[in-house]
Amino acid sequence: MFPFLALLDSEPVDEELLLAVSRVAPVIARSGSTPESTIRYFLVEDSTSTDVNEIITLLDNSADKAIVPLSLAKSLLGTVPPHRLLLLLDVANVSAVSDSVRNAVSGVLLKTSSSSGFGFDVDLVHSVSRFFVGAAVHVLAPDLPTPSIIRKLAAVGASVVIPFSQLTLGSTSQTMINIADAFLAPIVSDRSDGLFPTVVSSDPQGKRSLGLVYSSCESVAESIRTGKGVYHSRKHGLWRKGETSGATQDVVRIRVDCDTDALEFSVVQHGAGFCHLNRASCFGDLDGLAALERTLALRLVDAPQGSYTRRLFNDEELLKAKIMEEADELCRAKTKEEVAFEAADLIYFTLARCVAAGVSIRDIEHSLDKKAMKISRRPGNAKPQWLPKAEPLKAELPKAEAPRASSTPSSKPPFDRNGPIQMQTVDISAVSLEDRAKLLKRPVLRSDEMIAKVKPIVDDVRARGDSALRELTAKFDKVQLDTPLLLPPFYPLAPEAQHLDPAVRDAIDAAYSNVYKFHAAQIDGAPLVVETMPGVTCTRFARPIARVGLYVPGGTAVLPSTALMLGVPAQVAGCEKIVMATPPRADGSISPEVLYVAHKVGAHAILRAGGAQAVAALAYGTETVPKVDKIFGPGNQWVTAAKMLVQNDTDALVSIDMPAGPSEVLVIADDTCNPAFVAADLLSQAEHGIDSQVVLVASSLSEAMLAEVEKEVDKQAHALGRVDIVRESVAKSLIVKTQGTDIAMEFSNDYAPEHLILHLRDAPAWVDHVKNAGSVFVGPYSPESCGDYASGTNHTLPTNGYARQFSGVNTQSFQKHITSQEVTMEGLQTLGPIVVTLADCEGLQAHANAVRIRLGM
Repeated sequence: MFPFLALLDSEPVDEELLLAVSRVAPVIARSGSTPESTIRYFLVEDSTSTDVNEIITLLDNSADKAIVPLSLAKSLLGTVPPHRLLLLLDVANVSAVSDSVRNAVSGVLLKTSSSSGFGFDVDLVHSVSRFFVGAAVHVLAPDLPTPSIIRKLAAVGASVVIPFSQLTLGSTSQTMINIADAFLAPIVSDRSDGLFPTVVSSDPQGKRSLGLVYSSCESVAESIRTGKGVYHSRKHGLWRKGETSGATQDVVRIRVDCDTDALEFSVVQHGAGFCHLNRASCFGDLDGLAALERTLALRLVDAPQGSYTRRLFNDEELLKAKIMEEADELCRAKTKEEVAFEAADLIYFTLARCVAAGVSIRDIEHSLDKKAMKISRRPGNAKPQWLPKAEPLKAELPKAEAPRASSTPSSKPPFDRNGPIQMQTVDISAVSLEDRAKLLKRPVLRSDEMIAKVKPIVDDVRARGDSALRELTAKFDKVQLDTPLLLPPFYPLAPEAQHLDPAVRDAIDAAYSNVYKFHAAQIDGAPLVVETMPGVTCTRFARPIARVGLYVPGGTAVLPSTALMLGVPAQVAGCEKIVMATPPRADGSISPEVLYVAHKVGAHAILRAGGAQAVAALAYGTETVPKVDKIFGPGNQWVTAAKMLVQNDTDALVSIDMPAGPSEVLVIADDTCNPAFVAADLLSQAEHGIDSQVVLVASSLSEAMLAEVEKEVDKQAHALGRVDIVRESVAKSLIVKTQGTDIAMEFSNDYAPEHLILHLRDAPAWVDHVKNAGSVFVGPYSPESCGDYASGTNHTLPTNGYARQFSGVNTQSFQKHITSQEVTMEGLQTLGPIVVTLADCEGLQAHANAVRIRLGM
């Protein structure tokens, strides 16, 4: 029961008043007015101008209930459910209502008049409520209802209908009543301090409880007026939620409980969450669909490239195929457990589609609510393409004529969740040139689409600087920051640094030593000096890039290895300013491991931000974030697109290290290989994500040896915590059979993998044959993970076949090379005529004159 209903009785309606009323009461509009999202009931007063179909259309489109006169109610019997109908009655006509009509409606709106002498006659209303047992009774009278009248009507199970012309956000007077006064009139506190226990629930998350607070008449009035969550602290009085923390609330609806002594605030929560511990709810974290929705929304923004969900967001055709595949599996499920399992899979992929399109669970619920409220119904027939089709009988082929399996793997192999985890196999000698080219292809990266998505974020940071950074970090990382930038010292004085595990610190020290040693050897120190002809000396010398930005993926992940791989060469090269950027953790802190690496490499600042907003801050600078000259580091598709965008903006004057894509490994193995080692190397990349590119090139391997490798892949994969990801990535991975290592190496050079591992007899001798690869791992005891962490080489490498054109990150990536030339008088006498001849040939007279004037030509 609502304390009151509000009737739109005049045009135009004050928008602020309409929004305030809609937070606490249903709004009634006459059937001829324009439907609004805040209007829930429609009043039909003239049965002669409105027919049954119009009523059904109103209910189909927007109305919770229709309020109709007696004559129309009789016509709607059996067509409109009782809970969607209210009966409009004058006091004098109550006796004319039959039992059939009474049972076909959920309540009555009773119109009284001053001339009839009834007005707000509580006794009369009580008698009417006894006739309409269990139904809602609403009273509309010309007189202004007072809080006392509202309380008396509530006591007999009735509520008042108040015209908008009598409602105000100001003080109650002789002609107007304040909305809060009307709403609070029937509510009685059972506490000595007069406060109302208040449950706060999240409207977008299915009314999930966020916490328990208290409200006062003053706080409720302010919430109704402002639409913000305002409560009453028992210690400090009026409490405007999020006023200092930024975790504000937009109030959707305020409701009274059945005993009229407690309230429920349905809100949209902003910031880190409702709880003072920066959690969504005081009753623990989200679970179920709400938790899945939040996880998918976060992964849409910051999922690592190649992760399970990233491919779904990037590849519309894949996502479509997965939804159809899971829908088919759900239809085929038999047992209760199978139905639950397959339904969960279908919901996962469906919600991924929704999140990618900006559709929330609440949007889905709104759509379901609208469908549930439809009065008119569709036939419910399936579309023709989904109906079973009778297939013509096929003559069985003789065994000798049975179709042969293709020499290339199918685009979508059969996927058995309970079967062995195994790769596809293809014999390179049996494929056409066209099919061989397909084997070299990687997933298509739709860079144009992603650049269009990140551009508004980049433009916002560029225009508003730190303010935009803070807002975007609150939006995407759910963290409120006073300042986005951390300055040294990072270790050991920073509070977070105290939590660094000594064993991890020692491992970082050892890795740092190896990486530093290898990258220091790469420094281009002494100038290159060449006398090209007598008196003409040309020089090339290196200088460090002055300001560099290092993007370290973070948030829930801890990636000190990436910080090392980018920070050490920047330190070795002598860059004047090193700015790291990494998403903060839930409490706004940076992991102690990354802080320690920042200390080791001499970083000058850490930007606590991720995604496109961090790239924009590094590219253009803000009030606190220094602008850099080059941006390094891996990231998800948002980071990659933002890097590509700013690199092409001449105003930014910033370059990037290289394009990025899913992780890759190609293993070449011959009959000397250890199958367990080969399988382990393949799986070390397959666990990155379902997009991981994993290829085994078998150099004259016997079928028995290949079977051993596949057996090891299956056994080791099932022991991994990320087995579900591995199952999908391995199912799309390749075993390419070749006759001899020369052919295997030719395929590898065409593929140009990020990581190349050689399990070959005399493996070091084959390194000279490598033309295209990011990094090579030579021999059975050189796992790729050593290069990822601590051997000394860099793990930031070209993917997607870019190893044909790009090197991995190295010390010279952080240097630029400048040339100089010094020409003596004698040298110019020899060189000058050559220059003049060529300048005259090109028609550039001033170029030639610069020489002529010196030689007196």
